[in-house]
Amino acid sequence: MYSQHSIAGHRRSSRPETTVEMTYGLACTMCGRDLRPTEEKPGHDAVPVGRVDDRQTFACRGVCARLGSGSADGLAEEPVPLADRLAAFAQV
Repeated sequence: MYSQHSIAGHRRSSRPETTVEMTYGLACTMCGRDLRPTEEKPGHDAVPVGRVDDRQTFACRGVCARLGSGSADGLAEEPVPLADRLAAFAQV
């Protein structure tokens, strides 16, 4: 398994800049992957890993979620549906 020093270094060095899409739960907070479904790719398996301005932030299930929250399954709370996140983002 990875050491805490290695994980902390990864967080500091390769984490993308936070974007508006990340704060609305539409992009992974760790790798920056777009979590919105398209015709080519169905919806990605994302889990809530934190909160920004009373909105949940999301990460890809697995390594990204573990780096973001300490658990590969993210936080133990019900995720906000993608349709609600898209509607909130559209109002920006």
